[in-house]
Amino acid sequence: MSTKISSWPAATPMWVDLGVDDLNAAKTFYGDLFGWEFVSGGMESGDYVLAHLRGRAVAGLGPKQNPGMPTAWTTFLASDDVDLTAKKIDTAGGQLLAPPFDVMESGRMALATDSVGAAFGVWQAGTHIGAERVNEHGSLCWNELHTRNYSAARSFYSEVFDVSYQDVTEEGLVYSTFRRPSDGREVGGMQHDTALPENAPTHWMTWFASDYVAGTATRAVELGATLLGPVAETTLGRMVVVRAPQGEVFGVIDAPRTSD
Repeated sequence: MSTKISSWPAATPMWVDLGVDDLNAAKTFYGDLFGWEFVSGGMESGDYVLAHLRGRAVAGLGPKQNPGMPTAWTTFLASDDVDLTAKKIDTAGGQLLAPPFDVMESGRMALATDSVGAAFGVWQAGTHIGAERVNEHGSLCWNELHTRNYSAARSFYSEVFDVSYQDVTEEGLVYSTFRRPSDGREVGGMQHDTALPENAPTHWMTWFASDYVAGTATRAVELGATLLGPVAETTLGRMVVVRAPQGEVFGVIDAPRTSD
């Protein structure tokens, strides 16, 4: 069971979307790579489309609102009250890029950067709950923050979303998972990324599940993408990081699957 029909609990990374320069090219790339089909977000949504996998929404794609913006996947965290979360973001040292606003009847959202500079979204569900299919081939399975300022990031998200942390003990890795407040479930991660290039911003990383990582990696390259390293065997599963043809970076992993 990997489908979802009710709102995600607060603090859960529950949606990702992508703004691109060439929407048709992005649809071709992801449609071929993951088998996504695309459904219009509605008359008032402009060219925003919902990527569907076997009839369930898994991600969003649309044209960039500002052509000068970098091409990157944006992670959205669930909130029961976006307006209250926005106030907490400001108090905790973050910055609102887009104050809370309604997206038709779909929900209410805000865009922000955290106290260490990573961009993310906040979503309060209306008719759109976010991802309806997760943790299976071609769908979202993990989101993690990569930052040089690990302690500050942990403080920010605990203050804003009331998450707690579970440290991961592995040689050479400073990492923790975060637990949502409603049930203590581990739903995302944070890494003290000492290998982050000096000019690279702190960022949220999106991971999609694959049943055959090597094959997905090979097909991504055939479609014009670049691998940022070889396919690797890790304690968490086989994985690879991909830079898509328009520049966005995402991970692909064959990780143990859970119900949500």
